[in-house]
Amino acid sequence: MAKINRYSQIIESIFFNSYQAGATEIPFTREEIEHTAAKLEIKLPKNLGDVLYSFRYRIALPKTIIDTAPEGFEWIIRSTGRALYKLVITKQTYFKPTEHLAETKIPDSTPGIISSYAMNDEQALLAGIRYNRLIDIFTGLTCYSLQSHLRTTVPEIGQVETDEIYIGIDKRGVHYIIPVQAKGGTDKLGVVQIEQDFAIGASKFPSLICKPIAAQFMNNKAIALFEFEMYNNEIVITTEKHYRLVAHGELTTEELENYKTRSQ
Repeated sequence: MAKINRYSQIIESIFFNSYQAGATEIPFTREEIEHTAAKLEIKLPKNLGDVLYSFRYRIALPKTIIDTAPEGFEWIIRSTGRALYKLVITKQTYFKPTEHLAETKIPDSTPGIISSYAMNDEQALLAGIRYNRLIDIFTGLTCYSLQSHLRTTVPEIGQVETDEIYIGIDKRGVHYIIPVQAKGGTDKLGVVQIEQDFAIGASKFPSLICKPIAAQFMNNKAIALFEFEMYNNEIVITTEKHYRLVAHGELTTEELENYKTRSQ
């Protein structure tokens, strides 16, 4: 809690040093974080990026900042270049699984030795997706993992990273680039991450169709998968499915028959 409070003081100071009523963005630099911390006599972590990472993906911005946003809007932090950032107003900041959505059981093909040594939820989630071909099942494409934990730079944003990159091919022979964001535990799935995945597709694979996917462990350990598209300059969910990896004996004949009657 002390760490969160320190981070909140820093981002509050940066925000209100520039904020005026009606403002829709507040630019700042990594250097300002250091200067603000020194001014407030706050000791920064060795990894300075943890301050920004916490507010972008794990915790909410301070209430004092949240309360300045117009109704229906929220503040998020975007990267705009190397060591350059801005707080901006947006309609939607986080995506979360839909409650009471139909669930599909998938016979678990994850090797036991992999399950035994997964060090955290994110690793377990990515392994479950890869070994059970959930990206193929979800998208209807034949997909191949190209690289895990890709970190690169893209114009006008700077450094970005995604948890895994797949290449997909459909029955016509069309190729797709599929960046995957995986979230386990208490991490939040933010619009900023999906924006960055679209940017990776446009910058590094411009000839391929970009289909960003996000995966998240739900509280009941089912896996929620989301597919996104850009619509009217906003990121929207086009498809959401929930899957549960089960032992082979846990998928009944009745359930398989029920799947046949489901709508697409």
